[in-house]
Amino acid sequence: MPNISRHASITPAYTGRMGTNPIPALRLPDESLEPEAAYRFIHDELMLDGSSRLNLATFVTTWMDPEADQLMAETFDKNMIDKDEYPVTAAIEQRCVCMVADLFHAEDLRDDDPSTAVGASTIGSSEAVMLAGLALKWRWRARIEARYGKDAWKDRTPNLVMGSNVQVVWEKFARYFDVEARYLPMAQDRYVITPEQVIAAVDEDTIGVVTILGTTYTGELEPVAEVCAALDKLAASDDTRDVPVHVDAASGGFVVPFLEPDLVWDFRLPRVASINVSGHKYGLTYPGIGFVVWRNAAALPEELVFRVNYLGGDMPTFTLNFSRPGNQVVGQYYNFLRLGRAGYAEVMRTLSDTAQWLSHQLAGSGRFEVITDGSVLPVLSFKLAGDPGFTVFDVSAGLREYGWQVPAYTMPADATDVAVLRIVVREGFSANLARALFEDLTTVLTKLDRLRPGGFATEEHFAH
Repeated sequence: MPNISRHASITPAYTGRMGTNPIPALRLPDESLEPEAAYRFIHDELMLDGSSRLNLATFVTTWMDPEADQLMAETFDKNMIDKDEYPVTAAIEQRCVCMVADLFHAEDLRDDDPSTAVGASTIGSSEAVMLAGLALKWRWRARIEARYGKDAWKDRTPNLVMGSNVQVVWEKFARYFDVEARYLPMAQDRYVITPEQVIAAVDEDTIGVVTILGTTYTGELEPVAEVCAALDKLAASDDTRDVPVHVDAASGGFVVPFLEPDLVWDFRLPRVASINVSGHKYGLTYPGIGFVVWRNAAALPEELVFRVNYLGGDMPTFTLNFSRPGNQVVGQYYNFLRLGRAGYAEVMRTLSDTAQWLSHQLAGSGRFEVITDGSVLPVLSFKLAGDPGFTVFDVSAGLREYGWQVPAYTMPADATDVAVLRIVVREGFSANLARALFEDLTTVLTKLDRLRPGGFATEEHFAH
């Protein structure tokens, strides 16, 4: 009897054409394969993945122009860290940092000097968050030493104030870098932090306050300006609690400047020290690419910056990674040049229109209560109206039968009794697909009405 264990081996699907011998799945094969056979084995297995275009759980870009695909294919072999060998790729990276810093109104920028933009490209917002958090921690150490003497910080525990709605990377930062995480709870019908919560939580050892421009749970914007104003007032009366703000703009950083350009949330607020943003979300670039930028050079402690000489110049570098391909930066640069401000604004308006149409259909059906309608970020979150006899987890499971991946999950601390569905509208999710989704959703609800199972699916997916 042949061994066809799922884990032990991979059995060829094309018997007699590409060979019939099983290939070990968990150890290196003894023999080589022809390129076509190796490709076919892997290609066919990947067919079992869900369709990325129907994955409405992820914020990550799943479509780019064919020209961008070509450029990225041409540059995946370039190592970003080798700035001496690939100086043009390095220059493109810094241009992208400059464009992001300018978009967020950073200080001291000069058109003739790219080094005036203080920031870095990263593999995504997770790395960007780690870098921003480290800068906050080092600045806190400097404040404590200035007040109490050298190494005074060593006997103290730094803390970071943030909502319980933060993405999991902030929890990782706190654990990995020995920072106390002070989570501010949510409440029924309030899924963002408030200035009052922040003021009650900060103290002399607070390295910073995290505000979110587009939360993972609902896509809502936190009140950055109001939080900054409250902290300004606090610092004026108590200089030991002069706390900087970091804006986690992973989801909203490439949306809000184009849909709500007059909304003040960025470096126009003097208390905002740093901002991260994901290029592979609404920057419209394939993963993984992100950015972190600081207000000015003073906001990034010099001790954290390493310097690299190339082409006779001095280039600062501040990353947690080393080798990584240059094609993500090239893809982002393509989008910046290809779209410009007008192009990004047009894309975001189109996505917002699609999201709001879908939101209107959901609300009009009478079956759902809409929490966020896609008007600020093209993200919908909604819950079942009343008690229909089934749960949002049942709805999510039913949609999977039609190929749609729509996450269902409970809200964060102090609002965990609220369970919602979320739809992220991205480029590639057309109005036709939105109509098809709503039709399939209507079919799923009809089936669940007939079954009245009382909730047969209890497993959460895609909480982050």
